[in-house]
Amino acid sequence: MTYMELLQGARSKQEAHEIKGFLKDFRLFHPPAATLPLSENIGHRASIYVEEYTLANAIGVADALAAATAVEENEVLFSANTKHFKCVKELQLKQSRP
Repeated sequence: MTYMELLQGARSKQEAHEIKGFLKDFRLFHPPAATLPLSENIGHRASIYVEEYTLANAIGVADALAAATAVEENEVLFSANTKHFKCVKELQLKQSRP
């Protein structure tokens, strides 16, 4: 999901190529980085986040899935746009720079 969001944010083919290169290099130099499968627990938690937070906090499906994955995997979610995630109290959230 994060991979698709990053590519969706690319403003040109060149930028998309750079994003792919960055992610490839990141995995080489940061072996713990992995693609995690969408589990039943992650999907269930994400659906709860959509039900609870979409109207008041504008959390979308992609953000709900990212937050649910981080919570289920007990990981920190790094995001440049933290406003949609602040409502998820159990989420470990860190602001990153784009």
